[in-house]
Amino acid sequence: MVAPPDNDVLWARSLTYSHNGSPALDGVSLGVREGEILAVCGPRGSGKTTLLRCLSGQLVPQEGEVWFNDSPVHTMSAVLRERLRRDRFSWIDPEPALVQELTAWENAALPLLLRGASHRVAKVTAMEWLDRLDIGQCARKRPYALLQAQRQRIAVARALVTTPSVLFADEPTAPLHRTDRAQVIRTLTTAARSHSITVVLATLDEEVAALADRTVSLLDGRRISSLGPTEAEGQAACSLSV
Repeated sequence: MVAPPDNDVLWARSLTYSHNGSPALDGVSLGVREGEILAVCGPRGSGKTTLLRCLSGQLVPQEGEVWFNDSPVHTMSAVLRERLRRDRFSWIDPEPALVQELTAWENAALPLLLRGASHRVAKVTAMEWLDRLDIGQCARKRPYALLQAQRQRIAVARALVTTPSVLFADEPTAPLHRTDRAQVIRTLTTAARSHSITVVLATLDEEVAALADRTVSLLDGRRISSLGPTEAEGQAACSLSV
């Protein structure tokens, strides 16, 4: 095994993964620099979610390597990978998976509480993020009393509340209307840059991808391009999904 370059916080080489015999990744390699916002584009079924799950340690690639800094994620035990996801990573799903018995602020604060933060510190930090996402007024409501867009904002706040080293976002704006999408993704990217959070973002949305520092596109499980945000082809690559 060869350790990744010093300026890459995440590094993957020749990732291969199949779901029940159906190829999802076929030799994908990439590096993600510290503090970078990387958009992974491509049509549905191109392997975006599988790539994020391999990079985050949720899946172990059948072939290839994944490194976080100088640690080989692909050879870690399940316990160590779970600890890595808890302590250094965070994740946003397309659908907000909130705890129905908890209020909005308690859901947002949950990662801090699980780490042993005091009730007061966890609540203050959660409220700061809920306010940034214009959902602070719903802090005492439970998920069943909220709209889908409001629940998704809470999920975004929950992912940011620990200031993770790497935030993995799988179509985080999928359930949102256009206005909500713009506000949420701008908050996410601004927070990432101000706190040096590395973001790996899977998206079908050209406007979301345009806010990234760089775009990687997948097609049938293979990487087909890597472009900067100023190149017109960057948005054209994402238009494969339209």
